[in-house]
Amino acid sequence: MDDRPTAPVPRSRRRVLRFLALAAVLLLATASALGWWTYRHLDRNIRTDRATEEALAAQAGERPRASGAAQNILIMGSDFRPELGSARSDTVLVLHLSADGRSARVVSVPRDLMVSIPSCPTAGGGTSRAQFAQFNWAFDLGGPACTIRTFERLTDIRVDHYLVVGFEGFARIINAVGGVEVDLPTAERDPNVGLDLSAGHHLLQGADALAYVRAREYVGDGSDTNRMTRQQHFLGLLSTKLRSSGVLFNPARLYPVLDAATSSITADSDLASLGKLYDLVERLRAVPEGGLEFGTVPRQPYPQDPDRDVLAQPAASELFTALREDRASPAGPGKA
Repeated sequence: MDDRPTAPVPRSRRRVLRFLALAAVLLLATASALGWWTYRHLDRNIRTDRATEEALAAQAGERPRASGAAQNILIMGSDFRPELGSARSDTVLVLHLSADGRSARVVSVPRDLMVSIPSCPTAGGGTSRAQFAQFNWAFDLGGPACTIRTFERLTDIRVDHYLVVGFEGFARIINAVGGVEVDLPTAERDPNVGLDLSAGHHLLQGADALAYVRAREYVGDGSDTNRMTRQQHFLGLLSTKLRSSGVLFNPARLYPVLDAATSSITADSDLASLGKLYDLVERLRAVPEGGLEFGTVPRQPYPQDPDRDVLAQPAASELFTALREDRASPAGPGKA
């Protein structure tokens, strides 16, 4: 055993070690501070819609009863049109999460479905009249609260939570990922939304991507069903781009995407936080393969106007009952 004393560390070397230790502490503190700032910034981007909560609370006696452990979340796409001076919601989905966590269903509600819209408070302090009109009018008349009440009256399904996703953030998301590629077999032009694309391959940036998903009347068969299919296809391309381009694992590229996404979200107070939205995503991720179904409310042409729809019975009532009672879809499992 060597009992010789250990040679002292030179003073210059000790200074270097202290400097490196201090630098490491500062870097760690800076990273933690930046992480906290980023989280707080993204969290504050999400807006809480207390006006809708108050409007729903005022009509509490007319609403369906809560379904228990299962949850129904109504997701509304808000599309503000400067030329119209108002916001519309042509995209409405209900996300049903089963009580046991083994299944989830996403059901689209067609915008052209003819429904009974109740009297709703308006933004100007007045009240709209109750009327029989197409479903997307409800949002224009009385915002998210009117859409929720119209949906609940149509289905007798209680909306437990709601999200409004603004299309104004959609273009920013597309730009943040560097655009999304599409291949068009024929040229597409829709002057209503500013779409003008030649046949062939395109890398769509924000404005063109927004026009692409908005287009309806002059593309395909001009139906709302065709537009919903285009939107689902485009979201699939966006999802592929997020996974394949390294965005999810590159903080410098991921942050602009999250900033744009959270800036476009408005929700009820129980869902309007980054933590709550993360919990929702994790609950969806936990659904076993094959347990996620997609569908559309069964409908058929409205006899008085073939460009509008009405519920197709008894299929629609069977679907609504299955969602209320948290049972399997009567049409059988869909594809994830």
